Amino acid sequence: MEKIKSIHFVGIKGVGMTPLAIIAKEAGFYVSGSDLAEEFITDDPLRRKGIEPLIGFSEDHLKGADLVVTTGAHGGFENIEVITARKKNIPVWTQGQTVGEFMKGEIFGKNFVGISVAGSHGKTTTTAMLATILSVANLDPSFLIGTGNIDSLGLPGHFGKGKYFISEADEYITEPKFDKTPKFLWQHPNLAIFTNIEYDHPDIYKSVDQVRNSFLAFAGNIRKNGILIANGDDSELRILLKDYKGEKITFGFSPNNNYVIHKITIEEERTFFWVNAYGTSQGQFSLNITGDFNALNALGAVVAAVEIGLPINKIKTGLSRFTGSKRRLEFIGRLRSGAMVFDDYAHHPTEIKKTLKAIRSSYPKAKIVCIFQPHTYSRTKALFDKFIRCFSDADTIIFTDIYSSLREEKDETISSKILAEKTSAVHKESIFLPELSDVVEYIDQKEFPYSTIIVTMGAGDIYKISERLKFKT
Repeated sequence: MEKIKSIHFVGIKGVGMTPLAIIAKEAGFYVSGSDLAEEFITDDPLRRKGIEPLIGFSEDHLKGADLVVTTGAHGGFENIEVITARKKNIPVWTQGQTVGEFMKGEIFGKNFVGISVAGSHGKTTTTAMLATILSVANLDPSFLIGTGNIDSLGLPGHFGKGKYFISEADEYITEPKFDKTPKFLWQHPNLAIFTNIEYDHPDIYKSVDQVRNSFLAFAGNIRKNGILIANGDDSELRILLKDYKGEKITFGFSPNNNYVIHKITIEEERTFFWVNAYGTSQGQFSLNITGDFNALNALGAVVAAVEIGLPINKIKTGLSRFTGSKRRLEFIGRLRSGAMVFDDYAHHPTEIKKTLKAIRSSYPKAKIVCIFQPHTYSRTKALFDKFIRCFSDADTIIFTDIYSSLREEKDETISSKILAEKTSAVHKESIFLPELSDVVEYIDQKEFPYSTIIVTMGAGDIYKISERLKFKT
């Protein structure tokens, strides 16, 4: 470990790679990286940290590197930079492995208390909430959050002086072709938060049982005397908890949980919720974001903060400072015509349904226009029937072409046009506009008024629509 002075990141713009690069630079390592020229949400945080990605992939990019970190994208182990590193006997770690190594702390000469946040949905928000709570409490945690900038924290990665290392824990596989290990199995935390389990990533998991078994295996990685903090309202987690033999704490809306949200109110962009812990009132908590699902995410973070010893008043203060994460129901602005524009990462039917419900609860009289870009052919095909029925809280749905992953081949049997046609059978207004430019033209022509909310959704590049719209200054 002492020999590692310079780290090169292959695919440095990935949302899992950028925070790793930032942590490494803040810890004193020389950092370099390569990626595509295309602009991503991570370009700004890299720029702010003084990291300038090299464009494209070349064997010449490894000059001086003592360690190469690679991602599953861009060819994975078959990327020319990885192949070159191995020829030169430069150690190669994957993104998932690197998260695990950073959490251990040996590379930094530290011994971290690790906190991992896993779940099919909500892990980014929950991780950011917990990092905010600890940061406001002056614990200066290290953290790794898979997104762009976060208002309450600044950058998505940080190497702190404190003893805590908080990280998202991803159930996707380490390297699609050569290493099928779920990425979160590289982590061995002292505390783990599980937000939920649902069937996702049909390209690697064949059933929800396989997903749940991966989470159970990860729960087995929790260190001795550690704690699993789990959403007890989630049906799959309830099955997992029966099989998990370690210490556990449950949270949710059901009175059967250890921590219970017994009241909640939503006022446009704010959420207030009241909590009982083991039957004792903890009072009111407030969030500057909307949605009962965000209150649930917050409660998971609250439990973790309690378990590390923070007093409840400091937890409430820290949570109230959280104002959301990049691409998580993010308010972009008002168009010149008056309509409000939001952007959200939702790409699974459950996420879409919950996000639209949150918007409808906050703005019950608004006309909601949802612009959805399906992400991957495999997910669109596997969850097709659920996609058709998850937009009930939107007045108008616009489908753009499927955003394909670099990891998959095109599937001619599925398309957004087919999805739009089938959705129109159960929804009053379902429109197919293939290109982002088509959507921009549609919005410009409609001149949506103040009573309209436009929300872009998807895990691809759908967020770039807002860059072409005309906003109030």
